[in-house]
Amino acid sequence: MVVPTPIGNLEDITLRALRALREADVVACEDTRHTGRLLRHYGIEASLVSYHEHNEAARAPQLAERARRERVALVSDAGMPLVSDPGYRLVQECVERGVEVEVLPGPSALVTALVASGLPADEVVFLGFAPRRRGERAALVERIGHERATFVLFESPNRLAGMLSELPPETPVAVARELTKLHEEVFRGSAAEAAKRFAGRARGEVVLVVRGGTATAAPDLEEAVALARRYAAEGETPGRAAARAARETGRKRGEIYARLAAEA
Repeated sequence: MVVPTPIGNLEDITLRALRALREADVVACEDTRHTGRLLRHYGIEASLVSYHEHNEAARAPQLAERARRERVALVSDAGMPLVSDPGYRLVQECVERGVEVEVLPGPSALVTALVASGLPADEVVFLGFAPRRRGERAALVERIGHERATFVLFESPNRLAGMLSELPPETPVAVARELTKLHEEVFRGSAAEAAKRFAGRARGEVVLVVRGGTATAAPDLEEAVALARRYAAEGETPGRAAARAARETGRKRGEIYARLAAEA
């Protein structure tokens, strides 16, 4: 059983997840100390076994075999296991052995950041952690520039400003930091504005959401203005309507706002 856990706020756990953890014969987790604190918070006593990237190859077959006759719950330190966290090998081993895999819904930094970004969510590409090597990062930036989709990736707070500075300056982005925690922040703007905002060192866990396709021909200005008109008709101020249309189309906010102001 794959059980998501809170990405920050301990209240973000489902009743079903709590029941699954109470009933589990063994809970496989990245860090037994971290998961132990979560379980103690809810008064759950469980047998814990470490399962992380360094022992996954050896532990996966063992846990898959135990899952034939016992209730095995897989968790990560935060969010949904397998999503840039260990767990793929265990699920694969269970599938190959014909062991049923039950996946519970729950918290995900990926989805939370995407929805909070204000960028289109109709076509989304999740990239996991951004690459460290210069050549790989350059290839990623080129892909983002030419592929019309919204990209979501995790980034180290130490490398965030560098990644932002490599994107075309006008690229619409959102930086979601410390989601669901006390110091949660979602910054929305252009890549240049975000690079300036996080020029020092960002703190905490970061999810970067980027609107792709801005290196290709931008949508017709008339389309962007029509979109802004629609948002204004729905109650947005002209400035907010123009900013929202700019984020979604890649056009400049100023040119959209100028048209709206001229029509007022």
